[in-house]
Amino acid sequence: MNLDLLFENLTNPALLFFILGVVAVKLKSDLEIPEGSSKFISLYLLFSIGFKGGQELAHSDFTMEIVWSVLFGVFIALVIPVYSYFILRRKFNIYDSGAIAAAYGSVSAVTFVTAASFLELQNMTFSGHMVAVMALMEAPAIIVGVILIRMFDKKNESSTSIISLVKHSFTNGSVLLILGSLIIGMLASEEQALGIKPFTTDLFKGFLAIFLLDMGIVSGRKLNDFIKSGWFAVIFAIAIPLVNGCIVAITSQFVTHDIGNRFILAVLAASASYIAVPAAMKIAVPKANPGLFLPMALAVTFPFNITFGMPIYLSIIMAY
Repeated sequence: MNLDLLFENLTNPALLFFILGVVAVKLKSDLEIPEGSSKFISLYLLFSIGFKGGQELAHSDFTMEIVWSVLFGVFIALVIPVYSYFILRRKFNIYDSGAIAAAYGSVSAVTFVTAASFLELQNMTFSGHMVAVMALMEAPAIIVGVILIRMFDKKNESSTSIISLVKHSFTNGSVLLILGSLIIGMLASEEQALGIKPFTTDLFKGFLAIFLLDMGIVSGRKLNDFIKSGWFAVIFAIAIPLVNGCIVAITSQFVTHDIGNRFILAVLAASASYIAVPAAMKIAVPKANPGLFLPMALAVTFPFNITFGMPIYLSIIMAY
């Protein structure tokens, strides 16, 4: 692993703001980002990434690489929940295992945004269609998680249909915004896009830093209660994303040779959803404990990926 790359990432202002948020909680500071402001910033980040991705896609030729990238992404989202579920069943009940498996098969839009910023620091880019790949990876994992629960739940009390679950996954605010922004970015001309560039591009890093500060505060609050649930959950929340990210970092070379695209695929495979999945599981599997899968994704996997994971995945891709 490239230690210079790791050190450069650890001194990234956005990451340091995340650490500041955790420290603030440990020091019992009253520092916090107002809920309305936090929601606005998260919507802004998704909008900016989606719009810029649409602009990139509008200037790209449609190739088989796009098709294979989408299929590869969906395949990852279908496979990861399956083996994750059977690993989790060694310690957790059916409902928690299915919910956690869905979270780790699905993706984190915030991790995607942070990965885009990380690539920018390395003077690398990724193709616009990766935004679409990210959005399309949300729903399959959620569906697989619910199907696994239904298959092994003898009581089978869930009445939520697969169709309504798919609809809920794609109408989830984060997915709808990033897909909508992608389409709008494709339709907008270069001159029109230039008119809002100060908002979509120039402010991005500043908003990302403030958002990660908020994520640090939220993570710090959830970490103590989560650790009490046992070390198996902590180990899973680090080991499985690391394995997923490393495997995809290597195998993605058969889908695309673009380093930025391979990196994004690896990060998506390593990430865990803490927005779309909790919202879906609240409806589909109310018996699943959000106090377990939410802190796993947010307080352990997310910090691991943005500190150590991303440099590891990029180093593997550069080596292969």
